[in-house]
Amino acid sequence: MSKSVLLKSSLAKKYWMALTGLFLCTFLIGHLLGNLQLFAGGEEGKRAFNEYGYFMSHNIFIKILSYVTYISILFHAIDGFALAYQNKKARPVNYAYNKPSANSSWASRSMALLGSAILIFICTHMANFWWKAKYSSTPMPLHTYMVYPPMTQNAEGEEMYLTIKGSAVPKSGVVVKNGTHLFLDTKAIEEQINEIKRTNPMQELPDVSKMNSIPELGEGYKDLHSLTVSFFGHNKEKEGFRANEYALVAVILYTLSMIVLGFHLWHGFSSAFQSLGMRHPKYTPLIKGLGRAFAVVVPAAFASIPIFLYLTK
Repeated sequence: MSKSVLLKSSLAKKYWMALTGLFLCTFLIGHLLGNLQLFAGGEEGKRAFNEYGYFMSHNIFIKILSYVTYISILFHAIDGFALAYQNKKARPVNYAYNKPSANSSWASRSMALLGSAILIFICTHMANFWWKAKYSSTPMPLHTYMVYPPMTQNAEGEEMYLTIKGSAVPKSGVVVKNGTHLFLDTKAIEEQINEIKRTNPMQELPDVSKMNSIPELGEGYKDLHSLTVSFFGHNKEKEGFRANEYALVAVILYTLSMIVLGFHLWHGFSSAFQSLGMRHPKYTPLIKGLGRAFAVVVPAAFASIPIFLYLTK
C-alpha cells in the first residue's frame, strides 16, 4: 500500500474518530444531567430518577439516539484500535533516540490504552445497570411507596405502586405482567370469594372465572433508583435490592475509571477539532482550554455521584 493511500486512510480514521468522539461528549453531558438527580433524596428524588429512566427508554427520539450512541462507541473503539495499529505498522523500528515527552503529553501517547480501559468500564457499567434493567432473568421490582392514613400516628401504612399517569395502585391484590403492567390478581380474588362462600354459602358472589377480561390498572415504573443506590451500598431489601457488599470496591473502580476518562478527554477533546481541520490562532487556545475544563469537570461530577451515595448509605 502506497504512502498516499495510507495517509488518506489515516486521515479518514481521524476524521471519524473526531466526529464520534464529539458526539459521545454530548452524550456524556446528557447522561450526567440525568444522573445528577441521584443527589436528590427521599421519595421525590426516587420518583424523578425513575421517571427519567422511563422517559429515556420510551421516547422514540431518545431511543434512536441511544442506538446511535451504541454504534458510535463501537465505531470509536474499533477505529481507535485500527489507527493505533496503523501508526505502529508505519513505524516498526523505533528511533535510536526517542524522548516523546519532549513534544507530546502522556495522555496523547496513551489514547489507545486509555480508550481500552474506558471500553472495559462501559461494558461492566452496562452489565450492572442497563442489562439488569432491560434483560435480567428475574423481574425488575417496580417503584413503590408507602401511604399512611391521614390524621393518625404510628398507623400501619399501605404499599402502593406509582403509575406513569401519577395514580397510585395498592400493591396487595395486584399482579405485574410484561414487566410493568398492573392487573388485579384474579386468583387472590377467587380465593377470597371461595372463603366467603365457605363461611356464608347463601351469599351471592360473582364468578371470577367467567370474566372475559380484567382491565389494566396502570403501568408502573421500574425502580432504577433502588437498583443504582443499592449497588453503591444502600440497603433496599424492602424494594427488592440487597446492598452490594462490594460497594466500596465499586466506588473506587468507578472513580478510577472517571480519572481515566479525564485523561482521555484531556487530549481527545481538543484534538478532535484539529482532526476536523478547525485550527485557528485565535480560537484554538479557547477550544483547548474548554476541552481541559470539560475533561476535569465532567468526570469529576460523575465520580462525585457514587462517592456521595456510598457516604450517605
